[in-house]
Amino acid sequence: MRVEEAIRQKKAGVQAEGAGEARSLDENRLPELKAAVRERIIEQNKKDQRLLSQPERLRQVIWKVLEEEGDSRFGHLILTLEEKRGMVEEIVQQLVGYGIIDPLVKNEQITEIMINGIERIFIEEKGKMRLALSEKGVPLQFESEAELLHLIEKIVAPINRKVDESDPIVDARLADGSRVNVVIRPISLGGPIVTIRKFPENPYNMQQLVELGALSPEIAEWLEKLVQARYNIVVSGGTGSGKTTFLNALSMFIPQTERVITVEDAAELKVTHIENLVRLETRPPNVEGKGAITIRDLVRTALRMRPDRIVVGEVRGGEAVDMLQAMNTGHDGSLTTGHANSARDMLSRLETMVLMSGLELPLPAIRRQIASAVEIIVHLGRLRDGSRKVLQICEIRDYRDGEIECIDLFRWKMEGTDEDGRLRGRLVPTGEAVLQMEKWLSHGFSEEMFAAWAREAGEQPC
Repeated sequence: MRVEEAIRQKKAGVQAEGAGEARSLDENRLPELKAAVRERIIEQNKKDQRLLSQPERLRQVIWKVLEEEGDSRFGHLILTLEEKRGMVEEIVQQLVGYGIIDPLVKNEQITEIMINGIERIFIEEKGKMRLALSEKGVPLQFESEAELLHLIEKIVAPINRKVDESDPIVDARLADGSRVNVVIRPISLGGPIVTIRKFPENPYNMQQLVELGALSPEIAEWLEKLVQARYNIVVSGGTGSGKTTFLNALSMFIPQTERVITVEDAAELKVTHIENLVRLETRPPNVEGKGAITIRDLVRTALRMRPDRIVVGEVRGGEAVDMLQAMNTGHDGSLTTGHANSARDMLSRLETMVLMSGLELPLPAIRRQIASAVEIIVHLGRLRDGSRKVLQICEIRDYRDGEIECIDLFRWKMEGTDEDGRLRGRLVPTGEAVLQMEKWLSHGFSEEMFAAWAREAGEQPC
Protein backbone atom coordinates (compact mmCIF):
# COMPACT_ATOMS: atom_id res chain seq x y z
CA MET A 1 0.00 0.00 0.00
CA ARG A 2 1.33 3.43 -0.93
CA VAL A 3 1.69 6.07 1.77
CA GLU A 4 -1.11 8.21 0.33
CA GLU A 5 -3.57 5.31 0.54
CA ALA A 6 -2.61 4.60 4.15
CA ILE A 7 -3.09 8.24 5.10
CA ARG A 8 -6.48 8.46 3.40
CA GLN A 9 -7.61 5.41 5.37
CA LYS A 10 -6.19 6.89 8.56
CA LYS A 11 -7.99 10.19 8.03
CA ALA A 12 -11.25 8.36 7.49
CA GLY A 13 -10.67 6.41 10.71
CA VAL A 14 -9.84 9.54 12.69
CA GLN A 15 -13.02 11.24 11.52
CA ALA A 16 -15.12 8.17 12.28
CA GLU A 17 -13.81 7.96 15.81
CA GLY A 18 -14.20 11.69 16.38
CA ALA A 19 -10.59 12.05 17.43
CA GLY A 20 -10.47 15.52 15.91
CA GLU A 21 -7.24 17.12 14.88
CA ALA A 22 -4.99 14.65 16.69
CA ARG A 23 -2.60 14.58 13.75
CA SER A 24 -2.11 16.77 10.75
CA LEU A 25 -2.16 14.49 7.73
CA ASP A 26 -1.82 16.72 4.72
CA GLU A 27 -1.38 14.15 1.97
CA ASN A 28 -1.02 16.87 -0.64
CA ARG A 29 2.44 17.69 0.74
CA LEU A 30 3.67 14.09 0.51
CA PRO A 31 4.77 14.29 -3.16
CA GLU A 32 6.68 17.46 -2.26
CA LEU A 33 8.42 15.67 0.63
CA LYS A 34 9.36 12.70 -1.55
CA ALA A 35 10.63 15.00 -4.31
CA ALA A 36 12.78 16.88 -1.80
CA VAL A 37 14.29 13.65 -0.45
CA ARG A 38 14.86 12.31 -3.98
CA GLU A 39 16.64 15.49 -5.09
CA ARG A 40 18.99 15.36 -2.10
CA ILE A 41 19.81 11.70 -2.80
CA ILE A 42 20.55 12.50 -6.44
CA GLU A 43 22.90 15.27 -5.32
CA GLN A 44 24.66 12.88 -2.93
CA ASN A 45 25.00 10.30 -5.71
CA LYS A 46 26.89 12.84 -7.82
CA LYS A 47 29.52 12.93 -5.06
CA ASP A 48 29.38 9.19 -4.34
CA GLN A 49 28.40 7.38 -7.55
CA ARG A 50 28.35 3.99 -5.82
CA LEU A 51 25.38 5.00 -3.66
CA LEU A 52 22.65 3.85 -6.06
CA SER A 53 24.38 0.49 -6.55
CA GLN A 54 24.21 -0.33 -2.82
CA PRO A 55 20.52 -0.83 -1.96
CA GLU A 56 20.85 -1.32 1.81
CA ARG A 57 23.11 1.67 2.26
CA LEU A 58 20.80 3.67 -0.02
CA ARG A 59 17.84 2.87 2.24
CA GLN A 60 19.77 4.06 5.29
CA VAL A 61 20.71 7.33 3.59
CA ILE A 62 17.12 7.90 2.40
CA TRP A 63 15.82 7.27 5.91
CA LYS A 64 18.27 9.81 7.35
CA VAL A 65 17.39 12.44 4.74
CA LEU A 66 13.68 11.76 5.26
CA GLU A 67 14.06 12.39 8.99
CA GLU A 68 15.99 15.61 8.35
CA GLU A 69 13.50 16.95 5.82
CA GLY A 70 10.58 15.96 8.05
CA ASP A 71 12.02 17.85 11.01
CA SER A 72 13.08 20.98 9.12
CA ARG A 73 10.54 21.64 6.37
CA PHE A 74 7.67 19.19 6.85
CA GLY A 75 7.22 19.13 10.62
CA HIS A 76 3.44 19.22 10.29
CA LEU A 77 3.54 15.78 8.58
CA ILE A 78 3.50 13.20 11.36
CA LEU A 79 4.19 9.78 9.87
CA THR A 80 4.34 6.38 11.53
CA LEU A 81 7.32 4.07 11.17
CA GLU A 82 5.35 1.92 8.71
CA GLU A 83 4.53 4.94 6.56
CA LYS A 84 8.16 6.05 6.56
CA ARG A 85 9.28 2.56 5.52
CA GLY A 86 6.77 2.64 2.68
CA MET A 87 8.03 6.04 1.55
CA VAL A 88 11.64 4.86 1.66
CA GLU A 89 10.80 1.86 -0.57
CA GLU A 90 8.95 4.09 -3.04
CA ILE A 91 11.94 6.41 -3.32
CA VAL A 92 14.29 3.43 -3.75
CA GLN A 93 12.10 2.14 -6.59
CA GLN A 94 12.10 5.56 -8.23
CA LEU A 95 15.89 5.87 -8.00
CA VAL A 96 17.08 2.36 -8.89
CA GLY A 97 13.94 0.83 -10.39
CA TYR A 98 10.91 2.01 -12.33
CA GLY A 99 8.74 3.48 -9.59
CA ILE A 100 5.28 2.03 -9.13
CA ILE A 101 5.63 -0.17 -12.24
CA ASP A 102 8.86 -1.75 -10.99
CA PRO A 103 7.05 -4.92 -9.74
CA LEU A 104 5.30 -5.17 -13.12
CA VAL A 105 8.62 -4.95 -15.00
CA LYS A 106 10.08 -7.69 -12.79
CA ASN A 107 7.03 -9.98 -13.10
CA GLU A 108 7.94 -12.56 -15.76
CA GLN A 109 4.27 -13.47 -16.29
CA ILE A 110 3.51 -9.96 -17.61
CA THR A 111 4.28 -9.50 -21.30
CA GLU A 112 2.98 -5.96 -21.88
CA ILE A 113 2.65 -2.83 -19.74
CA MET A 114 0.46 0.00 -21.08
CA ILE A 115 0.47 3.33 -19.21
CA ASN A 116 -2.38 5.57 -20.41
CA GLY A 117 -1.71 8.78 -18.50
CA ILE A 118 -1.29 8.87 -14.74
CA GLU A 119 -4.54 7.13 -13.76
CA ARG A 120 -4.76 4.10 -16.05
CA ILE A 121 -2.16 1.33 -16.18
CA PHE A 122 -3.02 -1.86 -18.06
CA ILE A 123 -1.06 -5.09 -18.31
CA GLU A 124 -1.20 -8.21 -20.45
CA GLU A 125 -0.68 -11.37 -18.43
CA LYS A 126 -0.99 -14.87 -19.89
CA GLY A 127 -2.62 -13.45 -23.00
CA LYS A 128 -5.29 -11.50 -21.06
CA MET A 129 -5.45 -7.72 -20.68
CA ARG A 130 -6.52 -6.11 -17.38
CA LEU A 131 -5.97 -3.14 -15.10
CA ALA A 132 -2.77 -3.23 -13.06
CA LEU A 133 -3.58 -3.59 -9.35
CA SER A 134 -1.54 -3.15 -6.20
CA GLU A 135 -1.14 -5.91 -3.60
CA LYS A 136 -4.31 -4.59 -1.93
CA GLY A 137 -6.30 -4.79 -5.17
CA VAL A 138 -6.26 -1.01 -5.73
CA PRO A 139 -5.61 0.24 -9.32
CA LEU A 140 -2.05 1.50 -9.67
CA GLN A 141 -1.76 5.23 -10.37
CA PHE A 142 0.99 7.80 -10.57
CA GLU A 143 0.84 10.68 -8.10
CA SER A 144 1.32 13.28 -10.80
CA GLU A 145 2.30 13.78 -14.41
CA ALA A 146 5.70 14.96 -13.17
CA GLU A 147 6.32 11.52 -11.60
CA LEU A 148 5.48 9.79 -14.87
CA LEU A 149 7.69 12.18 -16.85
CA HIS A 150 10.51 11.47 -14.39
CA LEU A 151 10.12 7.75 -15.17
CA ILE A 152 10.16 8.47 -18.92
CA GLU A 153 13.36 10.52 -18.58
CA LYS A 154 14.95 7.64 -16.70
CA ILE A 155 14.03 5.21 -19.50
CA VAL A 156 15.30 7.33 -22.41
CA ALA A 157 18.44 8.71 -20.73
CA PRO A 158 20.63 5.60 -21.43
CA ILE A 159 20.07 5.97 -25.20
CA ASN A 160 20.94 9.68 -25.06
CA ARG A 161 17.46 10.78 -26.06
CA LYS A 162 15.28 13.58 -24.77
CA VAL A 163 11.49 13.72 -24.81
CA ASP A 164 9.90 17.16 -25.08
CA GLU A 165 7.36 19.08 -27.14
CA SER A 166 9.74 19.30 -30.09
CA ASP A 167 10.33 15.51 -30.04
CA PRO A 168 7.25 13.97 -28.37
CA ILE A 169 7.60 10.42 -29.76
CA VAL A 170 10.53 8.20 -28.78
CA ASP A 171 11.37 4.51 -29.07
CA ALA A 172 13.71 3.07 -26.45
CA ARG A 173 14.43 -0.12 -24.57
CA LEU A 174 15.06 -1.17 -21.00
CA ALA A 175 18.27 -2.80 -19.78
CA ASP A 176 16.65 -6.25 -20.04
CA GLY A 177 15.82 -5.71 -23.74
CA SER A 178 12.15 -4.80 -23.26
CA ARG A 179 10.91 -2.52 -26.03
CA VAL A 180 9.49 0.89 -25.03
CA ASN A 181 7.41 3.43 -26.94
CA VAL A 182 6.75 6.87 -25.44
CA VAL A 183 4.28 9.54 -26.59
CA ILE A 184 3.77 12.77 -24.61
CA ARG A 185 1.83 16.02 -24.96
CA PRO A 186 0.88 17.70 -27.26
CA ILE A 187 0.60 14.57 -29.42
CA SER A 188 -1.08 12.59 -26.63
CA LEU A 189 -4.08 14.56 -25.40
CA GLY A 190 -4.56 12.51 -22.23
CA GLY A 191 -1.04 12.85 -20.91
CA PRO A 192 2.12 10.74 -21.35
CA ILE A 193 1.60 7.27 -22.87
CA VAL A 194 4.18 4.53 -22.29
CA THR A 195 3.97 1.08 -23.87
CA ILE A 196 6.47 -1.57 -22.74
CA ARG A 197 6.74 -4.84 -24.66
CA LYS A 198 8.57 -7.28 -22.39
CA PHE A 199 10.61 -10.29 -23.41
CA PRO A 200 11.46 -13.19 -21.12
CA GLU A 201 14.92 -13.22 -19.57
CA ASN A 202 15.20 -16.87 -20.57
CA PRO A 203 13.55 -17.04 -24.01
CA TYR A 204 11.24 -19.88 -24.92
CA ASN A 205 12.76 -22.75 -26.83
CA MET A 206 10.78 -24.80 -29.33
CA GLN A 207 10.02 -27.52 -26.78
CA GLN A 208 8.37 -24.95 -24.51
CA LEU A 209 6.34 -23.58 -27.42
CA VAL A 210 5.17 -27.13 -28.12
CA GLU A 211 4.13 -27.49 -24.47
CA LEU A 212 2.20 -24.22 -24.74
CA GLY A 213 0.34 -25.60 -27.76
CA ALA A 214 1.80 -23.27 -30.40
CA LEU A 215 2.59 -26.22 -32.66
CA SER A 216 2.92 -30.00 -32.57
CA PRO A 217 6.16 -31.89 -31.76
CA GLU A 218 6.31 -33.26 -35.30
CA ILE A 219 6.08 -29.81 -36.91
CA ALA A 220 8.71 -28.52 -34.49
CA GLU A 221 11.08 -31.35 -35.43
CA TRP A 222 10.45 -30.75 -39.13
CA LEU A 223 11.20 -27.02 -38.75
CA GLU A 224 14.41 -27.94 -36.93
CA LYS A 225 15.50 -29.97 -39.94
CA LEU A 226 14.60 -27.10 -42.30
CA VAL A 227 16.81 -24.70 -40.30
CA GLN A 228 19.66 -27.22 -40.22
CA ALA A 229 19.29 -27.77 -43.99
CA ARG A 230 19.68 -23.97 -44.46
CA TYR A 231 16.26 -23.09 -45.85
CA ASN A 232 15.53 -19.35 -45.92
CA ILE A 233 12.56 -18.83 -43.59
CA VAL A 234 10.34 -15.81 -42.96
CA VAL A 235 8.13 -15.75 -39.85
CA SER A 236 5.04 -13.61 -40.42
CA GLY A 237 2.18 -12.54 -38.17
CA GLY A 238 0.33 -9.63 -36.65
CA THR A 239 1.36 -7.50 -33.68
CA GLY A 240 1.71 -9.59 -30.54
CA SER A 241 1.50 -12.91 -32.37
CA GLY A 242 4.88 -14.08 -31.03
CA LYS A 243 7.09 -13.57 -34.09
CA THR A 244 10.23 -12.59 -32.18
CA THR A 245 9.77 -15.42 -29.68
CA PHE A 246 9.34 -17.93 -32.50
CA LEU A 247 12.31 -16.53 -34.43
CA ASN A 248 14.46 -16.91 -31.32
CA ALA A 249 13.32 -20.53 -30.94
CA LEU A 250 14.14 -21.24 -34.60
CA SER A 251 17.57 -19.62 -34.15
CA MET A 252 18.39 -22.17 -31.45
CA PHE A 253 18.44 -24.85 -34.19
CA ILE A 254 21.33 -23.17 -36.01
CA PRO A 255 24.48 -25.33 -35.66
CA GLN A 256 26.80 -23.78 -33.09
CA THR A 257 29.80 -24.04 -35.43
CA GLU A 258 28.44 -21.38 -37.80
CA ARG A 259 29.12 -17.65 -37.79
CA VAL A 260 25.83 -15.85 -37.21
CA ILE A 261 25.13 -12.11 -37.36
CA THR A 262 21.91 -10.78 -35.83
CA VAL A 263 20.53 -7.41 -36.94
CA GLU A 264 17.82 -5.78 -34.83
CA ASP A 265 16.05 -2.51 -34.27
CA ALA A 266 16.17 -3.22 -30.53
CA ALA A 267 18.25 -6.13 -29.22
CA GLU A 268 15.64 -8.75 -28.34
CA LEU A 269 17.04 -12.01 -29.70
CA LYS A 270 19.01 -14.15 -27.28
CA VAL A 271 20.96 -16.69 -29.32
CA THR A 272 23.13 -18.07 -26.53
CA HIS A 273 24.51 -21.29 -28.03
CA ILE A 274 26.47 -19.75 -30.93
CA GLU A 275 30.12 -19.07 -30.16
CA ASN A 276 30.86 -17.04 -33.30
CA LEU A 277 27.99 -14.60 -32.81
CA VAL A 278 27.90 -10.91 -33.75
CA ARG A 279 24.98 -8.78 -32.54
CA LEU A 280 24.17 -5.51 -34.29
CA GLU A 281 21.60 -2.96 -33.18
CA THR A 282 20.31 0.21 -34.83
CA ARG A 283 20.95 3.65 -33.40
CA PRO A 284 18.38 6.47 -33.45
CA PRO A 285 19.38 10.01 -34.43
CA ASN A 286 20.73 12.30 -31.74
CA VAL A 287 19.03 15.47 -30.55
CA GLU A 288 20.32 17.23 -33.68
CA GLY A 289 18.75 14.61 -35.92
CA LYS A 290 22.09 13.14 -36.96
CA GLY A 291 23.99 9.90 -36.46
CA ALA A 292 21.18 7.43 -37.15
CA ILE A 293 22.18 3.85 -38.06
CA THR A 294 19.34 1.99 -39.77
CA ILE A 295 18.53 -1.69 -40.24
CA ARG A 296 19.52 -1.30 -43.86
CA ASP A 297 22.94 0.07 -42.90
CA LEU A 298 23.48 -2.90 -40.60
CA VAL A 299 22.37 -5.53 -43.13
CA ARG A 300 24.80 -4.09 -45.67
CA THR A 301 27.55 -4.13 -43.06
CA ALA A 302 26.69 -7.70 -42.06
CA LEU A 303 27.22 -8.85 -45.65
CA ARG A 304 30.87 -7.73 -45.37
CA MET A 305 31.47 -9.64 -42.14
CA ARG A 306 31.66 -13.14 -43.60
CA PRO A 307 28.41 -14.47 -42.09
CA ASP A 308 27.19 -18.02 -42.59
CA ARG A 309 23.71 -16.77 -41.74
CA ILE A 310 22.05 -13.43 -41.12
CA VAL A 311 19.14 -13.19 -38.70
CA VAL A 312 17.15 -9.96 -39.00
CA GLY A 313 14.77 -9.29 -36.12
CA GLU A 314 12.19 -7.71 -38.39
CA VAL A 315 12.12 -6.22 -41.89
CA ARG A 316 9.98 -3.08 -42.09
CA GLY A 317 11.30 -1.07 -45.03
CA GLY A 318 14.02 -0.78 -47.64
CA GLU A 319 16.28 -3.23 -45.82
CA ALA A 320 14.10 -5.99 -47.34
CA VAL A 321 15.97 -5.66 -50.64
CA ASP A 322 19.33 -6.19 -48.89
CA MET A 323 17.93 -9.15 -46.96
CA LEU A 324 16.67 -10.75 -50.18
CA GLN A 325 20.04 -10.19 -51.84
CA ALA A 326 21.76 -11.87 -48.90
CA MET A 327 19.48 -14.88 -49.25
CA ASN A 328 20.24 -14.96 -52.98
CA THR A 329 24.03 -14.62 -52.69
CA GLY A 330 25.19 -17.56 -50.63
CA HIS A 331 23.81 -16.74 -47.19
CA ASP A 332 21.38 -19.66 -47.13
CA GLY A 333 19.58 -20.36 -43.88
CA SER A 334 18.88 -16.70 -43.13
CA LEU A 335 15.88 -15.93 -40.93
CA THR A 336 13.68 -12.88 -40.42
CA THR A 337 10.17 -11.77 -39.43
CA GLY A 338 7.60 -9.38 -40.83
CA HIS A 339 4.14 -8.02 -40.10
CA ALA A 340 1.38 -9.55 -42.22
CA ASN A 341 -2.10 -11.05 -41.95
CA SER A 342 -1.22 -14.20 -43.90
CA ALA A 343 1.67 -15.81 -45.75
CA ARG A 344 0.48 -14.36 -49.05
CA ASP A 345 0.14 -10.93 -47.49
CA MET A 346 3.77 -11.27 -46.38
CA LEU A 347 4.79 -11.58 -50.03
CA SER A 348 2.88 -8.39 -50.87
CA ARG A 349 4.52 -6.65 -47.91
CA LEU A 350 7.96 -7.72 -49.16
CA GLU A 351 7.17 -6.26 -52.60
CA THR A 352 6.15 -2.96 -51.00
CA MET A 353 9.24 -2.87 -48.78
CA VAL A 354 11.55 -3.44 -51.76
CA LEU A 355 9.88 -0.52 -53.53
CA MET A 356 10.51 1.56 -50.37
CA SER A 357 14.25 1.03 -50.86
CA GLY A 358 14.29 3.61 -53.66
CA LEU A 359 15.54 1.18 -56.28
CA GLU A 360 13.58 1.58 -59.49
CA LEU A 361 13.04 -2.12 -60.10
CA PRO A 362 10.13 -3.39 -62.21
CA LEU A 363 7.58 -5.46 -60.29
CA PRO A 364 8.38 -8.71 -62.19
CA ALA A 365 12.07 -8.39 -61.19
CA ILE A 366 11.08 -7.85 -57.54
CA ARG A 367 8.80 -10.88 -57.55
CA ARG A 368 11.46 -13.07 -59.16
CA GLN A 369 13.93 -12.03 -56.47
CA ILE A 370 11.44 -12.81 -53.68
CA ALA A 371 10.56 -16.19 -55.22
CA SER A 372 14.25 -17.05 -55.53
CA ALA A 373 15.20 -15.93 -52.01
CA VAL A 374 12.36 -16.98 -49.68
CA GLU A 375 11.62 -20.69 -49.42
CA ILE A 376 9.38 -21.14 -46.38
CA ILE A 377 6.92 -18.79 -44.64
CA VAL A 378 5.66 -19.70 -41.17
CA HIS A 379 2.61 -17.62 -40.27
CA LEU A 380 1.61 -17.08 -36.64
CA GLY A 381 -1.58 -15.75 -35.15
CA ARG A 382 -3.04 -14.78 -31.82
CA LEU A 383 -6.44 -16.39 -31.27
CA ARG A 384 -9.36 -14.92 -29.36
CA ASP A 385 -8.50 -16.89 -26.20
CA GLY A 386 -5.10 -15.15 -26.10
CA SER A 387 -3.13 -18.19 -27.27
CA ARG A 388 -0.53 -17.92 -30.02
CA LYS A 389 -0.42 -20.62 -32.70
CA VAL A 390 1.28 -21.52 -35.94
CA LEU A 391 -1.63 -21.08 -38.36
CA GLN A 392 -0.02 -21.66 -41.74
CA ILE A 393 3.18 -22.97 -43.30
CA CYS A 394 3.81 -22.27 -46.98
CA GLU A 395 6.45 -23.06 -49.56
CA ILE A 396 7.47 -20.36 -52.05
CA ARG A 397 8.17 -22.25 -55.24
CA ASP A 398 8.61 -20.11 -58.33
CA TYR A 399 7.53 -17.06 -60.30
CA ARG A 400 4.97 -18.01 -62.93
CA ASP A 401 2.54 -16.03 -65.05
CA GLY A 402 3.37 -12.81 -63.25
CA GLU A 403 2.68 -14.19 -59.75
CA ILE A 404 4.73 -15.80 -56.98
CA GLU A 405 3.75 -19.41 -56.39
CA CYS A 406 2.86 -19.71 -52.68
CA ILE A 407 1.65 -23.22 -51.79
CA ASP A 408 0.15 -24.10 -48.40
CA LEU A 409 1.79 -27.13 -46.78
CA PHE A 410 -0.12 -26.94 -43.49
CA ARG A 411 -3.20 -25.00 -42.38
CA TRP A 412 -4.74 -24.51 -38.95
CA LYS A 413 -8.08 -26.28 -38.51
CA MET A 414 -10.35 -25.24 -35.62
CA GLU A 415 -11.94 -28.08 -33.66
CA GLY A 416 -13.87 -26.26 -30.93
CA THR A 417 -13.09 -25.32 -27.33
CA ASP A 418 -12.18 -27.29 -24.22
CA GLU A 419 -13.82 -27.07 -20.77
CA ASP A 420 -11.56 -24.09 -19.85
CA GLY A 421 -12.66 -22.11 -22.89
CA ARG A 422 -9.38 -22.57 -24.76
CA LEU A 423 -9.54 -23.10 -28.50
CA ARG A 424 -8.61 -26.51 -29.81
CA GLY A 425 -7.32 -27.33 -33.25
CA ARG A 426 -4.42 -28.68 -35.27
CA LEU A 427 -2.21 -28.00 -38.25
CA VAL A 428 -3.56 -30.12 -41.06
CA PRO A 429 -1.36 -31.09 -44.06
CA THR A 430 -2.83 -29.96 -47.36
CA GLY A 431 -1.42 -32.92 -49.26
CA GLU A 432 1.25 -30.79 -50.92
CA ALA A 433 4.87 -31.84 -50.47
CA VAL A 434 7.94 -29.61 -50.51
CA LEU A 435 9.25 -29.54 -54.07
CA GLN A 436 12.53 -27.77 -53.32
CA MET A 437 14.25 -30.81 -51.85
CA GLU A 438 17.85 -30.12 -52.89
CA LYS A 439 18.91 -28.64 -49.53
CA TRP A 440 16.93 -31.28 -47.65
CA LEU A 441 18.56 -34.17 -49.47
CA SER A 442 22.05 -32.65 -49.54
CA HIS A 443 21.93 -32.40 -45.75
CA GLY A 444 21.37 -36.14 -45.49
CA PHE A 445 17.61 -36.13 -44.85
CA SER A 446 15.45 -38.52 -46.85
CA GLU A 447 12.33 -37.60 -48.81
CA GLU A 448 10.47 -40.44 -47.07
CA MET A 449 11.35 -38.92 -43.69
CA PHE A 450 9.56 -35.69 -44.59
CA ALA A 451 6.51 -37.50 -45.95
CA ALA A 452 6.20 -39.51 -42.73
CA TRP A 453 6.43 -36.38 -40.56
CA ALA A 454 3.78 -34.64 -42.66
CA ARG A 455 1.35 -37.50 -42.09
CA GLU A 456 2.03 -37.69 -38.34
CA ALA A 457 1.84 -33.92 -37.87
CA GLY A 458 -1.64 -33.85 -39.31
CA GLU A 459 -2.87 -36.21 -36.63
CA GLN A 460 -1.57 -34.19 -33.64
CA PRO A 461 -3.80 -31.59 -31.92
CA CYS A 462 -2.17 -28.34 -30.80
